[in-house]
Amino acid sequence: MHIQLHTQRTDAETTLIPLAQTDDLAEQLVQIAGEVNLPAALLQQDFKADSKELLPVYRAEGRKVYLLGLGENPTAMDWLKAFRETFFRQKKKLSQSVSVDLSAFSAEVVEAVVLGIRWGGYDLKLYQTDKAAAPAFYTQEGHLSLILPDTQKEAAQEILDRAEAIAATHHEILNLMNAPSNYKTPQTLADWTLASGEKYGYSVTVLNKEQIEAQGLQALLAVNKGSDLPPTFIIAEYKPVGQEGLKKVGLVGKGITFDTGGISIKPSTNMHLMKSDMGGAAAVLGTLEVAAKLALPVHLIGIVPSTENMVDGSATKPGDVIGSYIGKTIEIIDTDAEGRVILADGLGYMVRNFQPDVLIDLATLTGNSIAALGYHAAALLSQNDALSNALIAAADRTGERLWRLPLWDVYKEDIKSDVADVKNYSGKPFAGAISAGKFLEVFAEGHEAWAHLDIAGMAYGDNEFGSQKNGTGYGIRLLIDFLRHLS
Repeated sequence: MHIQLHTQRTDAETTLIPLAQTDDLAEQLVQIAGEVNLPAALLQQDFKADSKELLPVYRAEGRKVYLLGLGENPTAMDWLKAFRETFFRQKKKLSQSVSVDLSAFSAEVVEAVVLGIRWGGYDLKLYQTDKAAAPAFYTQEGHLSLILPDTQKEAAQEILDRAEAIAATHHEILNLMNAPSNYKTPQTLADWTLASGEKYGYSVTVLNKEQIEAQGLQALLAVNKGSDLPPTFIIAEYKPVGQEGLKKVGLVGKGITFDTGGISIKPSTNMHLMKSDMGGAAAVLGTLEVAAKLALPVHLIGIVPSTENMVDGSATKPGDVIGSYIGKTIEIIDTDAEGRVILADGLGYMVRNFQPDVLIDLATLTGNSIAALGYHAAALLSQNDALSNALIAAADRTGERLWRLPLWDVYKEDIKSDVADVKNYSGKPFAGAISAGKFLEVFAEGHEAWAHLDIAGMAYGDNEFGSQKNGTGYGIRLLIDFLRHLS
């Protein structure tokens, strides 16, 4: 499907007109009623522009027009979800050419519209052998026209290019997120990153198990002990050629490709969804690729420690004391609190080898963050107010929401060990997201601009694509927006 900008109505077979609940709605419906030869009062009665409300009508010549409601004061995420759901549910009915009339809106809405439409064509049936042919609109011959005022076209083109770059990467990240563990191993993540780096011009180094051992990444190795598959340690670096004095941003993502819980094994119910436990890695890798595509003026480093967390006779046991890259010892209380353990090595390696100006880690880390925030926001933990505010501003602009939790030193008692420097789990049924943050803070080694994002409730979600939770790609839009506004 190809996308073009226009300043006048096209001859597309289907037109979609988004409408918000504003003071002008009644007047807009009067104008539309004249075009589709319907009584204005009838249209006003049948369409209230509620969020995701959809009303199909026809012009005199028989061309279909969809009226799409956006609700009152729609945010970027409201736009994205409305278009995503509409195009997903209507994709079999869409003609090959579709136009979206955005003439009543600014160019800023283009990103959410394009991402919603592209996402609406996503096919979760990755491994089904009897899939139907793609709908006409979502084939190479499909065409989308976005109609905007002439004064908005230049700004809209830049936004469209950015949206297309994000959408293509987002599609690949969804495929990674939704792949089962027999199709997605630590080496799969490494191979994806190597291919992406070669294609988009950023450097990638992958440490194999022997190199991981040589580097002393003992925490990653401890989590890997129960798995037949070797770990990988992915280091990706994007730096624009010829640009000096750029902010250096380090991103660390949890790359657990399947999590049984280890010896502290999870219940079988919903364990199959633990293929999603590399959501932090997905956000980091996706952000690196998009940043390189857009040639953002930032020096970006991404680190992903990756392994399975499995059970066998060699697996790390509760009560074991393990080492780490920075030399701190860790008492393992719960082997299902493994994400923070591998992040300990990722953070330590990043700080000591790259000294980033800004350090952010992302992880599907704790069920406690879901207990606190549900499935509407990720938890943000940081001692840095300026960084927290910048991340929250990006979250509000994109709709990939964040909520800040405290990181007070009183919570240090939750990670105090009798036999080691720290323990990986408090054992308490509360404040788990915070105690995990305090654990990670140790391995950030006092970095003044560090933030931890617990995305457990956001990386996988319920939506229209399937009957079970599936990948969202959360974090890519958030981080790209943050990087674009970085000063």
